[in-house]
Amino acid sequence: MANTERNQDAGHAIVVPEGVSRGEVISWREVSGIHKGRHGIYQKNGELRSLLTDLGKISKCYPDIESDDGSTLFYTGSGRRGDQKPDVRNRALIEAVRTGVAVPLFCKLAVNRWKYLGLWRVADSEYVFDQVTDRMVWRFVLKIIE
Repeated sequence: MANTERNQDAGHAIVVPEGVSRGEVISWREVSGIHKGRHGIYQKNGELRSLLTDLGKISKCYPDIESDDGSTLFYTGSGRRGDQKPDVRNRALIEAVRTGVAVPLFCKLAVNRWKYLGLWRVADSEYVFDQVTDRMVWRFVLKIIE
């Protein structure tokens, strides 16, 4: 179900869905073999392991935005209410900018339907005021690598 590979640039082990191609729709059981837990940001010991999104279509408090060409995703950090904090999940994304670790990204389409979006790197981060939600949020720039 999952395959462990080495990230050549960062030297970190990454887990990718075995036998699953980018764009393929899979079940939560398959996703949860890699992404442990229901939080959108899965980290272990401060190291980013995988990410979930719904591109803001299901949960409006995480309005992730994909670029027109699909090569960039503007990912909202962890924290549903109030100003987002540099918690362990957000710190893992911030650290991923430095390390260059590649992680799998899954997009929720509906109950038990997830689209595998491939491997991505966190290219940049910023802490900005979001006028729509009237709070400070972490915005991360993700770039596709596969």
